[in-house]
Amino acid sequence: MLVFGNYLVGLREGLEASLVVVILVAYLVKSDRRHLLPRIWLGVAAAVGVSLAFGALLTYGPNGLTFEAQEAIGGGLSIVAVGFVTWMIFWMARSARTLSGDLKSHVDRAAEASRASLVVVAMLAVGREGLETALFLWAATQAASSGSSSSTAPLVGAALGIATAVVLAFAFYKGALKLNLSKFFTWTGGFLILVAAGVLAYGVHDLQEARILPGLHNLAFDVSDTIEPTSWLGTLLKGTLNFSPATTWLELIVWVSYVAVVMTIFVKRVRASHNPKAATQASTTPQKVTA
Repeated sequence: MLVFGNYLVGLREGLEASLVVVILVAYLVKSDRRHLLPRIWLGVAAAVGVSLAFGALLTYGPNGLTFEAQEAIGGGLSIVAVGFVTWMIFWMARSARTLSGDLKSHVDRAAEASRASLVVVAMLAVGREGLETALFLWAATQAASSGSSSSTAPLVGAALGIATAVVLAFAFYKGALKLNLSKFFTWTGGFLILVAAGVLAYGVHDLQEARILPGLHNLAFDVSDTIEPTSWLGTLLKGTLNFSPATTWLELIVWVSYVAVVMTIFVKRVRASHNPKAATQASTTPQKVTA
């Protein structure tokens, strides 16, 4: 079950990046500018390379440091990752409808500029998603793998999710698949908030172990006897929600606060985006015309 949570993370993040590439490629093809496609692929390759290098740096960079230093770096990066993914969830909810038009305008401007401009556009568009994905998957993998004998399962899940996203994006491009992206990003966004809350709590625990935050031994609950970390239920909860059977008060407060605030804002924005009555009424209200 360590695979499942990271599979959904990889699927959502990978689909966002893949859709960006699909929009760029489809627009160049439809506008009879196929000769510019190599620049797009070069930018995508550069973005993937940078993301992989960033992931390797996160994985192997802290080696050789003291335990407290590793925990401090891990905890800090986990919190940064949660900040990025939270911003991404709301950005996609706000920008999904205008993403295609924005990318097309960037392509038009870049195509008229220097040869490298289109490469940069593709690299930045995909690279931003790639760096966010690398950071969040690293944090989620660290959290899900703590206390587990398998450190490869989360990576396998993420890789399968990204591979599925690429296949779906290709099917979109060929017109073989139609998916309600609004509903897809809504449901995965809600689940991702719960995953991010677990990563945030894990980051706080790391900072407690690094002695930066207090309360490491002040447990809110310890259900290890009921839900063993190695049991199927413990593995399921750990792999999907980063649930820890022994949770400190600070971890619990942070988890509950994050979910309560972020989920409330997310639900309100989703409802507003699916209920455009106010905007429609405003646009259809007769206006007085003065000479």
